[in-house]
Amino acid sequence: MNVRKKVLHFWKSLGSGFITGAVDDDPSAITAYTVAGSRYGNSMLWTLMFTLPFMVTFQEMAARIGALSGCGLTGNIKRHYPLVLLIFIAGIIVITNVLNIGANIYGMAGALNLLLPVPVEVLAILLSAVVLVMSITLSYEQISRMFKWLAVSLFAYVFAFFLVQTDWGDILAHTLIPTFHADRGFLITLFAVVGTTLSPYLYFWQASEEAEDVRLNRPHLKVCKFRPVGSGAFKRIELDVKFGMIFSNVISFFIMALTAATLYHSGAGNIETLREAAEALKPLAGEYAYLLFTLGILGVGLMSIPVLAGSVGYVLAELMGWRGSLNKTFGQAREFYVAMIISVIVGLLIPFVGITPIQALFYTAVLNGLISPILIMVLLHMSGNPNIVGPHVTRPWGRALGHIGLFVMLAGSLFVIFS
Repeated sequence: MNVRKKVLHFWKSLGSGFITGAVDDDPSAITAYTVAGSRYGNSMLWTLMFTLPFMVTFQEMAARIGALSGCGLTGNIKRHYPLVLLIFIAGIIVITNVLNIGANIYGMAGALNLLLPVPVEVLAILLSAVVLVMSITLSYEQISRMFKWLAVSLFAYVFAFFLVQTDWGDILAHTLIPTFHADRGFLITLFAVVGTTLSPYLYFWQASEEAEDVRLNRPHLKVCKFRPVGSGAFKRIELDVKFGMIFSNVISFFIMALTAATLYHSGAGNIETLREAAEALKPLAGEYAYLLFTLGILGVGLMSIPVLAGSVGYVLAELMGWRGSLNKTFGQAREFYVAMIISVIVGLLIPFVGITPIQALFYTAVLNGLISPILIMVLLHMSGNPNIVGPHVTRPWGRALGHIGLFVMLAGSLFVIFS
């Protein structure tokens, strides 16, 4: 097999793990990384090395649960755990996702407004309509293929970074050596960065998409009950997840390093919108870096809205017992798609209740961090439950990493709450 065929084979093998990794760099995450880079320079680059093992561990747990049970996390909680836990977690995911949807839509609209002289509100509505029509009319396979190509748009940040002058010695030092400042703003920003990198909604999306793949190939499978999966499928899932998480953090690294090399060193640390961040880059990094930053926001934004709204749809469908699937038509899964539509419409109303897009984007990242401990605890228990994963329980080193991640997020959550 020649190199070209190997690359094509590898590209075809990438699935929900790669897409999930790309979506982790949504406009909310871009905001958190931009705030970190513009206000604190390279000081938080080390977090992207630190969080990678936890990202891989948690996403592999979620993928294994979905593949082995044939349904998502909400469906498994409904079948195997108390009703109060189900309602609480479903409520958390729906609320945070709706906030994230609204923030991401306006982040995209603000970026597109730099290129098109159309009011942000109008662009937000048009983008929402495009995303919803795309999600409803395209098949699951078409959406998956499109998401993979949209993920490639994130390389815009890598190209933009190499267009600016950087201090590689400082970057390397802050990547390998953790830096802390006894400053409340620094610590909350640090928590937002870690929280958005370990976004809880991604666990639900990962499990639902792996279950979707299983049901696609085995339509008569009885879901939410352990069924064996071949070793080849496990290897594919693990490779897909590892590559996706590495890809995600590499892109995050370049976003933070880019804004540190430009906005931080110019003193433009108090940005209020992603639009301002892009505009500030124009005189500092040049026309091309500015365009690449803007196009990166648009590319990943077009992925993130269907994923966030789809996660809401999957959660509510499994909670209420609806037929929910991106591979079904609107007529076959009406409630699922209506839930997606309503979540996007409610998200569009966020600015009208006095929350600015940058506040929604940044504090959604903080909120993701706050709810992480609860969802990590559930994920750890489910990944060790034989009724869900059979004999394929998480290995001891994976459980150890999971508990360390739980402790870190719990400590950060308590600090944010009491500060």
